[in-house]
Amino acid sequence: MKFYYSAGACSLSPHIALKESGLPFEAISAPTKTHKLVDGTDYYTINPLGYVPLLVLDDGRQLREGPAIVQYIADQVPEKRLAPANGTFERYKLQEWLNFIGTELHKGFSLLFTPGMPDEAKAIAKTRLIGRLQWVDGELAGKTYLMGEAFTVADGYLFVVAGWSKHVGVDISGLANLGAFLARTSERAAVQAALRAEGLIK
Repeated sequence: MKFYYSAGACSLSPHIALKESGLPFEAISAPTKTHKLVDGTDYYTINPLGYVPLLVLDDGRQLREGPAIVQYIADQVPEKRLAPANGTFERYKLQEWLNFIGTELHKGFSLLFTPGMPDEAKAIAKTRLIGRLQWVDGELAGKTYLMGEAFTVADGYLFVVAGWSKHVGVDISGLANLGAFLARTSERAAVQAALRAEGLIK
């Protein structure tokens, strides 16, 4: 498999999932600012949408959306329990979390990274994000991870997106459960490996 990513972007979530899975893959940097690969290839010739993540299977088929990619990865290694089994209620809860993180958090943070976004719009986005993150903080009370004691691909996604808060002035210092979750997740070997691979830590 080939995995296209941009350092620190949402593609860090499937990068973590791949590291957790132990599956063999080739990681290829596709910076979102330049859309140029190391060898000079125009990334748009590979993914016309131009964004990351992108997973290219050995037979050439592609998956472009993070929540779909992480579930695909998890289903290749069911013994790792990165996602509950398909058809179970717990799997739908995982999908609920992936959808919530993608639409309520990820998209909200994206506004704050958008060049030229008016300050008024940013203020509205921050207020909305804090409210959503406060709810997540409550959901994490008494739990190690979103689904309970077991780490799932939804946790990797939340770790990445909530971690953006320090870059855009969203203060989550008062959210103790979320803070503990981020610290705990950051210590996982696969998370450390993904961060290191993207040059985010030494």
